[in-house]
Amino acid sequence: MRPILATALFLTLAVPAFAAGPNGGVVVVADGHPIEFVASDAALTFFVTDDDGGPARTVGVTGKAFVQAGGRTETVALAGAEPNRLVGALKAPLPAGAKVVLSARMHGHTLQARFER
Repeated sequence: MRPILATALFLTLAVPAFAAGPNGGVVVVADGHPIEFVASDAALTFFVTDDDGGPARTVGVTGKAFVQAGGRTETVALAGAEPNRLVGALKAPLPAGAKVVLSARMHGHTLQARFER
């Protein structure tokens, strides 16, 4: 019963949107915060927006991204950067179909969001 409850909770916390964000990435809403995911060959970047539509303050925020691809899972440490980014370095470019889960604690609450490349 717990796995079903956990899955239901996760789905309510991270609802995917169908439009691309202003930086060309996929947007997911997590705990009221729109989060845009953009991957380059060398880095993961998450743009976090407050529930009022403005940039969320991410300086000093840390988190992790869990990248699942090719049967392997890599953990990427994330650090806050101006104005509203969480950024982490990749060892290799993300392949198509990679799944990325963001987990961060920000301003007293936890953000969790799931993306697929």
